[in-house]
Amino acid sequence: MTSDQPARPCVLIPIYNHAAAITATCAGARRLGVPLLLVDDGSDAECAQVLDTLAEAEDVSLVRLPENRGKGAAVKAGLIEAARQGFTHALQVDADSQHDASDFPPFLEGLTANQQELRIAYPRFDQSVPRHRYYARYATHALVWLNTLSFALRDTMCGVKLYPVEATNRLVARHSCGERMQFDTELPVRWLWAGLPVTNLPVRVHYPLDGVSHFDLWHDNALLVAMHARLFCGMLRRLPRLLFRRSRTLNHSS
Repeated sequence: MTSDQPARPCVLIPIYNHAAAITATCAGARRLGVPLLLVDDGSDAECAQVLDTLAEAEDVSLVRLPENRGKGAAVKAGLIEAARQGFTHALQVDADSQHDASDFPPFLEGLTANQQELRIAYPRFDQSVPRHRYYARYATHALVWLNTLSFALRDTMCGVKLYPVEATNRLVARHSCGERMQFDTELPVRWLWAGLPVTNLPVRVHYPLDGVSHFDLWHDNALLVAMHARLFCGMLRRLPRLLFRRSRTLNHSS
């Protein structure tokens, strides 16, 4: 495969009980003119029926997990299916229509088949954002910046990311990165640790069309605490390499 061969991207949407929002999300994503890959993460009958209807379209594929396993598991299942179908890149978009689809095109601009760049969104919030969510994000940001010794990842929690399929599946084969919402943060950190390129792009965010949140306050926070502790230990093991890489970056920018 030559370096200038065109990419073959898709839009990957993990879904768990977003029956009211998913049709609008798909309509926005369709503006990109690429196939949609929906992953049903064990949704209830109402949402499953909506997804079956959407999957009747020629540009839509549907993967159905038999039970709810979590966002990370759904994204990983979608990436495996994307590889099977020959897609080179997958633009993961959350199902709840909170992200402005008019901001998606830059994620696909200039892509070539071999481009190994994680393009990750950082949110531009409007007044609908709950203030506790807005400020709570900065605890994760600070831990990510500490664990990477870098500000290269502006916001790992935003649900719009362009994954190079082959490289991401290789990384996940080595490091699971979690089955639930910790996947959103752990994978970009490990991507950066591997020395792979990252680009941050803005996406406008409005909270959300159907008001459904699947964040389990106790369970997911416990998983996130464990993840950050694991990443901190990983950072300490990589500290000489990260410091060397940081010094080279500072020298090149001076």
